[in-house]
Amino acid sequence: MTERETWATRAGFILAAVGSAVGLGNIWQFPFKTAQFGGASFLIVYIIAALGIGLPAILAEFVIGRKTNLNTINAFEKLGYKEWRIVGAIGLFTGFWILSYYSVVGGWVLRYIGGSLTGAYFAAPAEYFGQVSAGMDALALHAVFMALVVGIVAAGIEDGIEKATKLMVPSIVVILGVLAAFAFTLPGASEGYAYFLSPDFNALTENFADIVPFAVGQAFFSLSLGMGAMITYASYIDGDQSLFGDGITIVFLNSFVGILAGLVVLPLLFAQGIDPNTSGAGAVFISVAGAFADIPGGQIIGLVFFVVVLIAALSSAISLLEVVVSWSIDNYDVSRPQMAVGLGGVIFLLGVPSAIDTAWLGWFDTLAYKLLLPLSVLGILVFAAWVYGAPAIEELMKGSGLGDGVGLTWLWLVRTLVIVAVVATLALGLQTLFLGESPAIVPPL
Repeated sequence: MTERETWATRAGFILAAVGSAVGLGNIWQFPFKTAQFGGASFLIVYIIAALGIGLPAILAEFVIGRKTNLNTINAFEKLGYKEWRIVGAIGLFTGFWILSYYSVVGGWVLRYIGGSLTGAYFAAPAEYFGQVSAGMDALALHAVFMALVVGIVAAGIEDGIEKATKLMVPSIVVILGVLAAFAFTLPGASEGYAYFLSPDFNALTENFADIVPFAVGQAFFSLSLGMGAMITYASYIDGDQSLFGDGITIVFLNSFVGILAGLVVLPLLFAQGIDPNTSGAGAVFISVAGAFADIPGGQIIGLVFFVVVLIAALSSAISLLEVVVSWSIDNYDVSRPQMAVGLGGVIFLLGVPSAIDTAWLGWFDTLAYKLLLPLSVLGILVFAAWVYGAPAIEELMKGSGLGDGVGLTWLWLVRTLVIVAVVATLALGLQTLFLGESPAIVPPL
């Protein structure tokens, strides 16, 4: 077996973890859902969920990864709980599954970078999206995006992922900051700010049953929990740095990028009189893209915007490929580059249906977010809090400088509130998948 790599610096680990968390969802989903569910009032609920539920959950993954210095499957065996490897396997499979269609969306971003240069999507954004989102062109760009991800992961932890994310994450923040400053100058931007940030407590009260599960889900999903990524990244930590400090930093930066994206997207839409009541791929690839058509310098602004979206997509995608590569090089005497290329090829093939037909992409995404992610998170939390227990507190406290009472509070928070929140999220997902006139579990054959 090859010697296991480690992060060269603590900042490298934090930025890589932030890069994993800051993905396409922060840019196309977070701003629109915040506006839809009461603006600043939703932000309050989300921040509570991120700190009270997301942070304890990410710490559980950090504990398992750093304690074992192994991949998301073998980590459970090293801790003496071989039968719990199934939990790690679910996480690994979840990341594998998500990356297959995430890469297709990454290919769309590549297409829109080219379209920004030529202004190809300006005249008819919806028609353009329909033409490029599926078919042989989408398949080819899916391959290009996957090749970029493979190239970074093949270079290793320090020379590949750490160096890439040290450049990517600051670039995301700086570019979004510049775009937010530009959006501030647009006529009508103030309406976008009001829509995004003004608290609407009536909307919060009326939609409380919808808002809370989404806020909890957003906290989990936007922090890359349940995909094996945080266990894997924590396994490369060499030293007793404060996991509490790292976790808080990651949660803060991830939330900050989501809010910053909202300060770009919503003012752009309102400045051009475009309805913001949409979400998903259409939000970025139709609504936002259409807004660039009538903005002075729209081609340049569009180019810069989709470059930052590409960086966000890459920083998340490399963490998902690293999960399966980490497991492979821990168990087989094959070089990292060979594993990255081979596994990247398999993931590409799994993504072919999503590239050919967006209905398949939607089905893959639904299964991931309604079933695989909450199931994986639940397994990790039950193991860390109820099975591993006291040793988890000991590992968490290393390097923190905090009293044992903090660790005990974390343990019982996970055992109660956090697990209940995940069970509720999973139950709602199962209801969507299996009940109703058109159960979402049925593939689009």
